[in-house]
Parts: sequence; C-alpha cells; structure tokens
Amino acid sequence: MAAGAAVGAWVLVLSLWGTVVGGQNVTARIGKPLVLNCKGAPKKPPQQLEWKLNTGRTEAWKVLSPQGGPWDSVARVLPNGSLLLPAIGIQDEGTFRCRAMSRNGKETKSNYQVRVYQTPRKPEIVDPASELMAGVSNKVGTCVSEGGYPAGTLSWRLDGKVLTPDGKGVSVKEETRRHPETGFFTLQSELRMTPARGGTPHLTFSCSFSPGIPRRRALHTAPIKLNVWAPEPVPLEVQLVVDPEGGAVAPGGTVTLTCEAPAQPPPQIHWIKDGTPLPLPPSPVLLLSEVGPQDQGTYSCVATHPSHGPQESRAISISIVETGEEGPAAGSVGGPGLGTLGLVLGILGGLGTATLLIGIIMWQRWRRRGEERKAPENREEEEEERAELNQSEEPEAAESSAGGQ
Repeated sequence: MAAGAAVGAWVLVLSLWGTVVGGQNVTARIGKPLVLNCKGAPKKPPQQLEWKLNTGRTEAWKVLSPQGGPWDSVARVLPNGSLLLPAIGIQDEGTFRCRAMSRNGKETKSNYQVRVYQTPRKPEIVDPASELMAGVSNKVGTCVSEGGYPAGTLSWRLDGKVLTPDGKGVSVKEETRRHPETGFFTLQSELRMTPARGGTPHLTFSCSFSPGIPRRRALHTAPIKLNVWAPEPVPLEVQLVVDPEGGAVAPGGTVTLTCEAPAQPPPQIHWIKDGTPLPLPPSPVLLLSEVGPQDQGTYSCVATHPSHGPQESRAISISIVETGEEGPAAGSVGGPGLGTLGLVLGILGGLGTATLLIGIIMWQRWRRRGEERKAPENREEEEEERAELNQSEEPEAAESSAGGQ
C-alpha cells in the first residue's frame, strides 16, 4: 500500500509539471528590456499559464499570470504569454519559470537562469613609470577599470604575452571596490617588476579587462613602452659585528653575531663556520646560546644581493675562556694590541708598588734615627732639673734647722 501510494504521488507530480522545455541561461544588459518566452502557451487568450520568479527582489517565489496584472514596474505578462522586464537590474538576477497549458491539454514548462552585466569603461594605466632600473623592483603602473558588473578580472601583458605574477621578479597588488548605490565595480591592479640585468633595453606593457560572464569581449588598454637602464654596481660593504667584543665567552654564555650589509632591497644573509655553510634560513643575526666547545671556530657571513652578487665578510673567531682567565682584550678580534698594553700597564703598576714600599721603609728608618738623637738631650735636661731641685731644697733645710735652735 505504501509503495503504491508513493508511485501514485510521483505520477501526479509529473502530470502536473509536464515536460521541461527551454531550460537555458540568459544574459541581459543592465537597464535594457528583457522578454522571456513561455513555450507551449497559446498565442492569444484565453491562456492557462503561470510565471514564477525567484530573484534578488523576492524572499520567496513570486507568481505572475495574465489575470493577475503587472508587478509594479518590474515585470508583466504580455498578451502572448511572454514575460517582460522593462529595465532589468542587478536585483533581477535569478530563476524564471513558466508553466503553460496548450489548447489540447499538453503542459509545458520553461526554465530560465538570468544574469545581468554592465560593460565598464575602457581600462587605462595610470601613474606609469617613466623608465625602469635593471636588477631592482620597479613600479610599472596601475591598471584601472571602472563601472563594470560583475567584477571581472584584470591581467597584464609584457610584449604581447600574459605576465604571470611569481612573487619574485613579477608581483601584482589588486584591489576591488563596489559602489554602494549602483553596485558597479572598480578594479585596480598595480604591477611591479624586476628587469633582468643584460636584458632587452625596451619593454612594452599593456593591461586587459576580462568580463565575469561568458561570450563577452575583453577590453585592452593602450600599450606603454618603457626604457630599461642598468646603473653601475656599487661595491657592497659587509661588516660582521660580534657581542661580546673579541668573541671570547665563558662556558654556557651567549654570543650574538650581526651581519651588516646596507642595501635596498635588503640582501639575503647566510652564515659560514670554518669554511662550511651552516644549514640555517637566511637571517642577518646569528645567536649562539649556551656556548660549548662545539661552537668554537671561525665565523663569517655572506650577503647576496641581485645588484651586487655574493659578498663575504671578514672572519671572526669565537673562543671559550674558563672563569678567572682573561680572554683577548675587548675591542679587537685577536686582542694583540690591547694585550701588550695590558702587560705594560701591569709592569708599571708593579714598579709603582715597589717604589711605594721602599719609600715607607726609608721613612721608618729616618724616624728611628731622629728619636735616637733626641734621647741624650732629654737625659741632660732631666739631670739639670734634678740639680736645681736639690739646690733649692738645701737652703730651706738650713732655715728650718736654725729656727729650731
């Protein structure tokens, strides 16, 4: 019973919808009228037909029929059963279906998928370069397309061939904006290129706009021809700076090597230890943390620039010194100059200390001699004082004895 009911339901659906005829894609220009034919419908009333629309203007299917009247100024059914859109717009993109019944009772369905378009103005290259420099990245210009729908795409050509961005010698920066009221698009594409040294002295560029819908012609800008010149290469100075200065570090310490190579664009920096390239990604800084015996050796850096080629710095030695030992003097890679200066200063300091000790000993001896000279003089003074005291005591004793008699 259930299976029979399901088969009956499908038969009923097919009988209601009939044969699907005329399913196709339709492209219409914005602002122009569009007429969609309802296949199988009688050319004159009375007619049994129905249009159903699902577009940007509707939240659900909109139904139109000859008896129902027009849909504002958007669409209406013509006397022959066709559907007229007087001025199609972006919101009219969508699905249009018609179901019609012929005089002999045959039902036909038409199905249309409608897309709209607007041809933009001819693209142009604004702010073009006056010339290009070989070996460096140059801005060629900006291609602009305005007033198109759908957005479409911009592409560049070099000497008539499509130029594909590779992120290295050729790069493109694109921007798409949409007008808030009209819905039309503005496209911008900025081209940068690095001409090869020793290449052709003249390059011809152009830009093309490709519509976002099929069977529409591309639009092209007028070509621009630019001269390419190669400047004389300037030697690239590569300097290697080490911290701590001198390259001597205690076990477990940290050493920072910085490779300085001023150039535009910045060169790629690779590192070499004891004549062997280190398997590290390019970086201007090499950090050696928790330095151990395996980190000792001679280091240098290589700066690679498209205009100069590879340039290697002077070598710097990294060594480990135990706690309490004095490494090479600061400010020099090997430290021979300041090491000699430190030795001289040490000798002079020792001589100064010896001179001071000799002076102290001589002063102490002089002081003892002075005290020995003063000792006899002090004894003579003490005897004279005692003699004077004795003389003064004798008369006093005589007077006291006479008084007693």
